[in-house]
Amino acid sequence: MPTIVEDTYMLEIERKFLVANDEWRSSAVSNVRIRDGLIAVYKDRKVRVRIAGDIATVAVKGPRIGIARPEFEYEIPIVDAERMLATLCQEDTLEKQRFFVEDAGATWYVDVYDGILRGVIIAEIELKQESQESILPRWIGKEVTGDSFYSKRNMLERALKNFSTPSKLGVD
Repeated sequence: MPTIVEDTYMLEIERKFLVANDEWRSSAVSNVRIRDGLIAVYKDRKVRVRIAGDIATVAVKGPRIGIARPEFEYEIPIVDAERMLATLCQEDTLEKQRFFVEDAGATWYVDVYDGILRGVIIAEIELKQESQESILPRWIGKEVTGDSFYSKRNMLERALKNFSTPSKLGVD
């Protein structure tokens, strides 16, 4: 019988927001380059591979219930993650710079996308419980938690569709 490692499971509780302005930059304490790729998506579940700095992981995320969802995350060798991104994810790979921003005693993650999603900036905060109150910084805009329009998968699909349309590429 396999051994269950307790720290691979977590209940991810997060809220996501659009960013209204650049004021967050003055409170950024660090950042990391991230490449994400979707390996599989089924209904409201997904499997994602990620390289963040020099750490690679595979995450299995369950269905969202409110602002929470179960997540299992495992560290894997970077060479395996690189192969997965190249062979399994290909055009489903997203690139972003994640900034860690301290504000009112909380750490916010501000993702500044690059590549095909260049210009998209999403801020998120992870909570310990769903009812936890958060002080929203002045640079926070519209909340998009649970809004499928702002899911990474849907943003990527729209970007790929627009990119492949000849008129969008300046080709007649």
